[in-house]
Amino acid sequence: MDFAFSRRGLLQGAAAVGGALAANAAHAGPVADARAARHPGWVFGRMTGAEALCEALRAEGVGCVYGIPGAQENELWDTFKEKGIPYLLVTHEFSAACMADGYARSTGRPGVLCVVPGPGVTNSLTGLGEALLDSSPLVAIVGDVANGEKAKPFQVHSLNQVELLKPVCKCVYQVQTVAQIAAAVRQAFVTAAEGEPGPVAVVVPYNLFIEAHDYRTPPPAAPAPPFDEAAFARALPLLADKKHRVGIYAGVGCMAYGAELAAVAELLQAPIATSVSGRGAVGDGHPLAVGWGFGPHASEVAEKVFAGDKKHPLKSGVDTVLAIGVKFSEVSTGYYGNPQPKHVVHVDANHCNLGRVLKTDVCVHADAGLFLGRLLACGDQLRRPEDRWLLNRIRDLKADAARSLCNIPAAKCGVDPLATVAALRKVLPEDALLFTDVSVTEHLAAEHFRVCHPRTYFNPVDNQAMGWSVPAALGAQRVHHGKAVATLTGDGCLLMSALEITTAAREHLPVKFVILDDQSYHYMQMLQKPAYLRTTATILTRLDYRALAQAFGVAYVEIASHAELEAKLRGAVCHDGPVLVRVVTDYGKREVRWVDAVRARYTKELTAAQKARFLARIGSRAIQLEKKSD
Repeated sequence: MDFAFSRRGLLQGAAAVGGALAANAAHAGPVADARAARHPGWVFGRMTGAEALCEALRAEGVGCVYGIPGAQENELWDTFKEKGIPYLLVTHEFSAACMADGYARSTGRPGVLCVVPGPGVTNSLTGLGEALLDSSPLVAIVGDVANGEKAKPFQVHSLNQVELLKPVCKCVYQVQTVAQIAAAVRQAFVTAAEGEPGPVAVVVPYNLFIEAHDYRTPPPAAPAPPFDEAAFARALPLLADKKHRVGIYAGVGCMAYGAELAAVAELLQAPIATSVSGRGAVGDGHPLAVGWGFGPHASEVAEKVFAGDKKHPLKSGVDTVLAIGVKFSEVSTGYYGNPQPKHVVHVDANHCNLGRVLKTDVCVHADAGLFLGRLLACGDQLRRPEDRWLLNRIRDLKADAARSLCNIPAAKCGVDPLATVAALRKVLPEDALLFTDVSVTEHLAAEHFRVCHPRTYFNPVDNQAMGWSVPAALGAQRVHHGKAVATLTGDGCLLMSALEITTAAREHLPVKFVILDDQSYHYMQMLQKPAYLRTTATILTRLDYRALAQAFGVAYVEIASHAELEAKLRGAVCHDGPVLVRVVTDYGKREVRWVDAVRARYTKELTAAQKARFLARIGSRAIQLEKKSD
């Protein structure tokens, strides 16, 4: 079975699965028996739909299924237990999707969730949307109302599951008969991982779980990764031209190819910047790694290196950007604030992503690994002498940035969030997994938290789903036994998914939940106050975190000053169970490059009339004696 799906092909799965079934039928009988013996991984024999689904998951080596059972899927969940399929009960289907996402990002393999129709599906949509926009491979096993001659109208949960799932999935397979189940599930794993990864749903009417069928289902054929030879031929001389200084901008598409990416950078003597999702593709300790982004919103080291030294005309900046496995999305570019280089070569496995934001010389539809491998094969054409000036400049700028983290002034009423970021890096092992969330601190962490290894730093980037970090961290911890896992979560984000901490207690998943508590949506305050001279709907309730931790059944640590920050965080990390860490946070006048850059860019794009309206409103409020914020 060789199927090609676009980013949002949203194809009905019945036809594709039907084709697979036709192939299966051709191999029935003694020939099929012999072939199954020669080819492990087939779903083979007479079994129920639930059993066939479990065998398909087993063939894919699934490490855990995340979800909540319900009336339509009790047969399936009971079969999970009978067949030894690992599973984890969650508190909410949003969390199931996020946990599967955390599994996928941290392992590089598709994560699996299992939800019932109706509210189970609708609750999971936000997490699936995050995975879709962040290119994370998921397989959602979705129950559906009964079908067939005996099916009655007005069944409970009889929403149109397929149509609900289409906007947040790369593809949806709608199973119509019990015979289709195994092929649909196996194909879903291929589709989720091929090209640009993303979530795929398999929708199964619940009555099919108890029906039986003689299965002869081979593993699906994985399509060859894309590679545009003609475009590569056009890109090569541009990258080989020694008159141009090349810089690399790498996304999550490069995460599995860190060694090749570093080798290409060394050939080209090119600084390596990444998107937020691409952080860790090459460790920050590499001499050519400069952090994330290359504009005013992102790493100051990256911005300065890509811009060059304007005091020395011979030390020019990057004029040719090689962008690999990256989309130039709004968040990673600071509201599309990356400067336009003179030349751009854009490489991506999804042709729909190419050349959409920056003016691009060559668009190469290609798998990142194949492209990097081909560049290495052309090493004689690309190799440049070692650029000591560039290496020394990167080293010195990194050293300046590191010194600044050692001299963070004490906050007046708590802890500066940047100090928390710096302390976490000191106390966490280099291979620990850190899951950040949608707080203003996500941008501080993206710039200043040193990432040493691939698949160790995670952020909900393009759907910005608040509360993502808590369940995503649990999903990863469930399969990374013995590895340190932590979250960096705002108090507003915690309110979205706090009850999932009970799952950590129940299963003894030793995640360290670091919560930045300032009783407000500070991110919104930073955006609202300059524009409106007041804040609206940003004040949160004052929680008793100690009582909350006791109710959840986890350990508790409270940090209220810089003096106790590092020692208490270290103690929490060393604790052998889950810990809720409340950090009393004072943002004070902490500047955030991303926020400042986005605000400046947004203001610049306003029309004259729009600017006049803002200024008039600000002027009238500036003379008011009372400015109400809530």
